[in-house]
Amino acid sequence: MTSAKISVGEKDYELPLVVGSENEVGIDMTKFRAQSGVISLDPGFGSTGSCQSAITFINGEEGVLRYRGYPIEDIAENASFAEVSYMLIYGNLPNKTQLEEFSSKLTQHSLIHEDMKKFYEGFPASAHPMAVLSSMVGSLATYYPEKDEDGFDLNIIRLLAKAKTIAAFAYKRSIGQPFIYPQNNLSYCGNFLNMMFAVPSEPYTVDPVLEAALNKLLILHADHEQNCSTSTVRLVGSSHANMFASMAAGICALWGPLHGGANQKVIEQLKYIQRSGEDLQKFVDRAKDKNDDFRLMGFGHRVYKNFDPRARILKKSCDQVLSKLGVDDPLLDIAKKLEEVALNDEYFVSRRLYPNVDFYSGIIYRAMGIPTNMFTVMFALGRLPGWIAHWYEMRQDTSTRIGRPRQIYTGPAARDFVPVAKRG
Repeated sequence: MTSAKISVGEKDYELPLVVGSENEVGIDMTKFRAQSGVISLDPGFGSTGSCQSAITFINGEEGVLRYRGYPIEDIAENASFAEVSYMLIYGNLPNKTQLEEFSSKLTQHSLIHEDMKKFYEGFPASAHPMAVLSSMVGSLATYYPEKDEDGFDLNIIRLLAKAKTIAAFAYKRSIGQPFIYPQNNLSYCGNFLNMMFAVPSEPYTVDPVLEAALNKLLILHADHEQNCSTSTVRLVGSSHANMFASMAAGICALWGPLHGGANQKVIEQLKYIQRSGEDLQKFVDRAKDKNDDFRLMGFGHRVYKNFDPRARILKKSCDQVLSKLGVDDPLLDIAKKLEEVALNDEYFVSRRLYPNVDFYSGIIYRAMGIPTNMFTVMFALGRLPGWIAHWYEMRQDTSTRIGRPRQIYTGPAARDFVPVAKRG
């Protein structure tokens, strides 16, 4: 089978099929409108492929996630975030020399221009860190303009290296503490934790448990195929907007509670349950009542019709982190009880409403001491290499066209304009 037939009225149109390396089949609709005058309508693009990509494969029915062919389970257990970033962007795992050079550059370019510190003074202390992050990332284009293709590699390093510094500085600004500069002797994750939690004149040692947990969280968020923010990056980048502008757009798309803000919503809902003082079962029953619009955040996933493989990994990691840190938090107790109910309740199991990656990531971040309004920023830091990989892949594909979706117009038909004096 190499083609598909679509009938419009009495006329048939034969369209070629495209088959991916995992035998995914798509109908090539590129010339369909020109031939038929008809477009496909797919709100939310759930059945529409916007591109061909070699970066990430997802099989939602089987609960499979692979980066560049490597199973997420193997990567999360054995790789560093720098290693995964290199692999996503350039296609293969780096050898020892390549990894050392890449990691070294991520350290060397961690500092932001001193002038950029003045930007933070213009934001109110109450500014959401995602607003600060998107603004500051966009501003990097003024310091490091695109000059030629050879400059991409250096700007990739700059973005990955400086994003964690920008994020940590945003947090420090929000709590009125002085900025902590990155240190050359720390890893990517260790540097971020030090910039977040260290204070001048007081010794701070990065906890290896926190460092390992953060490394795993960033890896698990590094890419997830054509989601809302990644599609935004590609759409903006299709106009040949520079990398920093494209990434700033991705950050803004990620900000929403239906996307990167979901783990923040999980914690906010747990707080709501705690404040209510009511029995947890009441909220579970409300979630099962089709006449009640209450929904438990952090359960189920649009793509996965099985257990989210990232959630499986984080469930194990969550238990380990909470145990090693000895965290005593009533909110986390509620979360664990909620998890137990969902994993054993026929209503949730039959509908495959398993706890997802947002449920566990929010719990771990809270246990690590990262404030709720920084959760989405953490997601953005993890997702950066995936966004960069897609932007880079698209820019190297000379056949890429500027994104220009169509629409079905539902407004008024043609009507006469009446001058204001005659409108009464």
